[in-house]
Amino acid sequence: MRIPLDRTTPDNFYWMNKPNFTFSSEKLTVTTSDETDFWQRTHYGFSRDNGHAMLSSIPGNFRITVKTVFNYISQYDQCGIFLRIDGLNWIKVAAEREDSERSRLGSVITNLGYSDWATSDIDSQISELWYRVGCKDNDFVIESSPDGTIWTQMRIAHLHSRQRPLNAGIFACSPKAGGFNAEFSELSIELEKKAEA
Repeated sequence: MRIPLDRTTPDNFYWMNKPNFTFSSEKLTVTTSDETDFWQRTHYGFSRDNGHAMLSSIPGNFRITVKTVFNYISQYDQCGIFLRIDGLNWIKVAAEREDSERSRLGSVITNLGYSDWATSDIDSQISELWYRVGCKDNDFVIESSPDGTIWTQMRIAHLHSRQRPLNAGIFACSPKAGGFNAEFSELSIELEKKAEA
């Protein structure tokens, strides 16, 4: 199901750490605030749960897809897909700016209050990416694409928490200085069809 991004926050979605944002021409543009991020403990020793996210509660299995367009301006700027049970159990998928030459395309899986981060380096001149995550119970297939047609698997992951429902949508954050614009379009959520008895 295509999610309309035309005039206002879509039905059944809510904002977490609401940012400045605009809707126009089927696009959502989020402007990040300073020192916003999602991360829990591992390696860096800090916890932050104040990134911007627009989420919808989804009770069953599904697949979420979104197109992102971005022009990162500060180190660690990022935007993409966000899946969340609570502050200690969640997934984010994004390219994160490192410097003018290199960004890190990756996914963070946070289980029981500890984050991991799987990455591959990409050119920082890339300013458009698609993301897709398929959810089956507590297992997730995470993919990315340069054009929404040819997809590459990034990883298969698991969330340990059995709490439900799962909240899914988009996110953007700037762990250092804010002010970059993250543009989202082509947002869709496909619910798994239940087999007929």
